[in-house]
Amino acid sequence: MVESASASPLLSVSHLAVRYGDLVGVADVSFDVGEGQVVALLGANGAGKTTALNAIAGLVRPAAGQVTWRGQRIDGLPPHAIVGRGIALSPEGWRLFVMQSVEQNLRLGATALAERSRLGALLERVFTLFPKLAERRRQSAGTLSGGERQMLAVGRALMSDPSLLMLDEPSLGLAPAVVDSMYDTLARLRGAGLTLLLAEQSMELALEIADTATVMQTGRSVLSGTAGEVMENPDLHRAYLGAAF
Repeated sequence: MVESASASPLLSVSHLAVRYGDLVGVADVSFDVGEGQVVALLGANGAGKTTALNAIAGLVRPAAGQVTWRGQRIDGLPPHAIVGRGIALSPEGWRLFVMQSVEQNLRLGATALAERSRLGALLERVFTLFPKLAERRRQSAGTLSGGERQMLAVGRALMSDPSLLMLDEPSLGLAPAVVDSMYDTLARLRGAGLTLLLAEQSMELALEIADTATVMQTGRSVLSGTAGEVMENPDLHRAYLGAAF
């Protein structure tokens, strides 16, 4: 469901810029995420999608622009404060504690959880979503397959009980059957009312589930609209090929 024009966005990113010394990670990115929406952040490898998500999550500090959450600025806050406000990131490459068990990794995801009494229920939610993780709850994360590691990364992010779940390249490097299963799970989460922000190279996958989308090219947002509008835009493939706008 696409939010109405009068509704205030849950998350708003306005003219975001991130620099690493003399290198520009993100030059000028703007988009909104409405409550209950699935929003796709699209672009080829190197477009700046990961940097944009990391800036929202507080992992890198913006050089310019602003990020607002429920109407309040959060750019510049440390990561634990942003998680505490209800935003969680499932990062590209998983970043798991490979010597720790599956369950220990999940419990680490609940570090910022205010109501510790909810820990058991959140664990059971993750194990219901990902039965493979329940089977392997005492195995070390380093013994999991790539698909299982992706499940664990998403499950760990869910353990903070977020209002917004950000996923960085959730399909990258996975077998097609695993990707289909992951996107079925994301659809279930969306059906349960969770807001999702997906950074994806695979525009077909993302646009199939998304309400709205923003396409990035060389650190800038160059196309935005509903998923249908973006899919039908003749400039979409130009953005992926790096053609000038």
